[in-house]
Amino acid sequence: MSPAEKRLESFTENVVAVQGEQDDVVLLTEDNRKAAERDVVRKLDMRLMPTVVVIYLMNNIDRAAITAARLQGLEADLGLTDVEYETVIAILYASYSPAQIPSNMILAYISRPSLYIGACVIAWGLTSALTGVTKNFAGMMACRVFIGLPEAAFYPGSIYLLSSWYTKKELPLRAAILYVGLLISNAFSSLMAAGILRNMEGKLGVAAWRWLFYIEGAITMFIGLLAMYVVHLPKSGKVFWNLIVFCVFRWLLPDFPHNTRWMSPAERRLVQVRLAEDVGEADQDSANVTIFDGLKLAIRDVKVWVFMVMDCCLLLGMSFINFFPTLTATLGYNTTDTLLMAAPPWVFTSICCIINAWNCERTGERYFHLAAWLWLAILGYIISLVTMSTGARYFSLFLMTSCLCGSALTLNWVSNAIPRPPAKRSVAIGLVNGAGNLGSLIGSYIWKANWGPAYHQSMIIALCSLLLASILGFVIRQMLIHENNLMEREELEFTEDQRERIEEAARLEGISFEEAVRRRRRFRYLY
Repeated sequence: MSPAEKRLESFTENVVAVQGEQDDVVLLTEDNRKAAERDVVRKLDMRLMPTVVVIYLMNNIDRAAITAARLQGLEADLGLTDVEYETVIAILYASYSPAQIPSNMILAYISRPSLYIGACVIAWGLTSALTGVTKNFAGMMACRVFIGLPEAAFYPGSIYLLSSWYTKKELPLRAAILYVGLLISNAFSSLMAAGILRNMEGKLGVAAWRWLFYIEGAITMFIGLLAMYVVHLPKSGKVFWNLIVFCVFRWLLPDFPHNTRWMSPAERRLVQVRLAEDVGEADQDSANVTIFDGLKLAIRDVKVWVFMVMDCCLLLGMSFINFFPTLTATLGYNTTDTLLMAAPPWVFTSICCIINAWNCERTGERYFHLAAWLWLAILGYIISLVTMSTGARYFSLFLMTSCLCGSALTLNWVSNAIPRPPAKRSVAIGLVNGAGNLGSLIGSYIWKANWGPAYHQSMIIALCSLLLASILGFVIRQMLIHENNLMEREELEFTEDQRERIEEAARLEGISFEEAVRRRRRFRYLY
């Protein structure tokens, strides 16, 4: 049996098995459908969302540890020059960015993303911990290269996983909640680093910045084990053991809607029906689709290329993130106060991010919910360019960080604009996020120490990048409006692969093929 046939069999085995079950029929009846959907979404929100948020929080804490360690003597202990430090920051993206594309291709092809993502979490946690034993520039470079490879699996992989469970109206808020893990990590990492750097200096003869990597890496590995741990509830009936197992079980990442082990067959089919109704096609690749077909489809779509350049500009404009403690230090406070003052802007942005995503979900609008925050960040850069006043400069940091509220919607918009087939959506997400992080790589070199403390040149580059990103976002908006108009005016011909997915949607929903076609023709892109 070929790999494609095995994947198709894996997809259909659970659905076919429940078609005659009474629970399945009950869940899909009109009277019970809404309540059943609420229960399924609530179960996902209680299991999937906390897991990915905490993992993402640790992902960015591990990545940002080097910026806090810089304030406590990392450069002096390793003998790094300014250029070498910038290279250490940048080299992570040299492995992280290109690795996202094959990683998402693998994720779309395998059947157990929980094991794949969990293993990658453990791998980057271990590499992060090993960063604490480095003695020179070469050792630090090696650790940064190898931490980027497993990290590449997580964020684009998580967005793909979320898009495999939630409808296009539900996805913005969930994607934003995931992104809040990044925002909280920027606040929490500063607080965590302040505590470790202040209290662990010289413990067991080890520098505090080394303890920072040891402690944060160990926590990440533990969370990775929880994410991938497969739990079988014991039959002993011991209350304490059941409680421990239940707590671990809640952290288990799901796989895909057709094979997740902590859902009943009826619930799995209900999730698949929801996704089929959302787009008019089953969220399933055809049997003849290979691991490379999604790549071919994605690179032939002009929207993907515009998204890639837009995200690259966006992340270049956000590159201050890797130097945020350094920017806060320009306000003139000591190391501990600097790290503590770095937290409030991220808390503010986290709140704004959730509100923005909630309204985006409610209205279905995309572009202005993204671009408006870029315009606020541009205003923040302008304030920093015209004054060195402590109050105004600190206020500008709040405006600058707010651009992440727009960035939180980027990959969600990609998954909306390229919903099917799943193989294409997966690769498109990897391509866009990978290209975006090339902007982070470039940005590692624009915040030069000799441009401080004003950093005017850095801010002008970032400002122009955000302006270009907002223009490209408007181009994408017009492209989607144009495609919607074409769908309204024309009777589109479906490809063979599309017909297969529409037939699968009809089977899942229990309707005729003709009715499924009519529903598919009502699909419109969100812009």
